[in-house]
Amino acid sequence: MAASETNQSITGGYHVPVLLKETINGLAVKPNGVYVDCTFGGGGHSKELLKHLGKEGKLYLFDQDADAKQNVPEDERVVFVPHNFRHLQRFLKLHKVAMVDGIMADLGVSSHQFDEAERGFSIRFDADLDMRMDRRQAVTAAAVIAGHTEQQLHLLFEKYGEVTNSKTLAKTIVQLRTVVPLKTISQFKTALQAVVKGNPNKYFAQVFQALRIEVNDEIGALKELLEQIPPLLKPGGRAAIITFHSLEDREVKNFFKKGIWEDAIEDNPFQQDARVAVLRPVTKKPLTATDEELRRNSRSRSAKLRVAEKI
Repeated sequence: MAASETNQSITGGYHVPVLLKETINGLAVKPNGVYVDCTFGGGGHSKELLKHLGKEGKLYLFDQDADAKQNVPEDERVVFVPHNFRHLQRFLKLHKVAMVDGIMADLGVSSHQFDEAERGFSIRFDADLDMRMDRRQAVTAAAVIAGHTEQQLHLLFEKYGEVTNSKTLAKTIVQLRTVVPLKTISQFKTALQAVVKGNPNKYFAQVFQALRIEVNDEIGALKELLEQIPPLLKPGGRAAIITFHSLEDREVKNFFKKGIWEDAIEDNPFQQDARVAVLRPVTKKPLTATDEELRRNSRSRSAKLRVAEKI
């Protein structure tokens, strides 16, 4: 979920799927299997997976963005669930599904979301600072800017955006928000011109990435998804996850390898001994885009795919 706009491919379509062949191959699709696409979006990965499924196969599609529903194919093998993948187990249970053969997720923001000006994801347009993937939720980017403490802002810009002067940025926002409005993209960018470091587009892309991750609790949702993968996968079943941010990739890498979070290991290095590994990494190193894909889709530059198998 953490692709920055600087890596996004501007195309005429809803969304260009990244690492498509690698993802489907990594899942080792069984014709009669049950699969889940946790981030349906434009449906590129799902469309390809359906080609490998037989009549008895089943594909469950999750997406919290209401716009994604327009892309759902008319196929009796498909079930669409309009919710965040952090509720994966709950909604699969409602559909009487206890275990599945494969789970995939592309954590990048769709090109469609960047291109819809009113969504507030893009630095290219002026709109309200929204950034909600699920517009049913209350918290927007403007609310984060208005309500977070200076320390909270500093930490989120540093951790989620890797903004070089995150401390100065946070302090400036807290000082300015009492005297000037910071509710729209143009207001925000204009007010903060003085603290921009380096290329303004790259700088604000990093800042917006951090705000988006915070608004949508993307790291929290990822952790909840990963926790549900071992009990949901059948033995031999596989999970394939594409990340676009080093923080996400580290979480996936550690969980696939050790069944535990990176921050938990740092807090208590002995805690991992209590976990019994139930996943086996299929990819020792993450798979990345080929030169050919990079030429076709610049958004794939920061994409990393990791695949794990249930032991």
